[in-house]
Amino acid sequence: MSSLLIILALVAIVLLFVGGFVQAVQWLLWIGVILLIIAAIMWLVRYIGGRSTKV
Repeated sequence: MSSLLIILALVAIVLLFVGGFVQAVQWLLWIGVILLIIAAIMWLVRYIGGRSTKV
């Protein structure tokens, strides 16, 4: 009976960590999407503005 309790406790701990990691990864994914959108907007503004950096 105690081995079953140990296995259940280990599974609960693993699921707890996996749940935390999934939430962290999901948050970082949203940050990445936002940064990608900002970079695309900055590139479009620079491209449309027609600024030449040739020397």
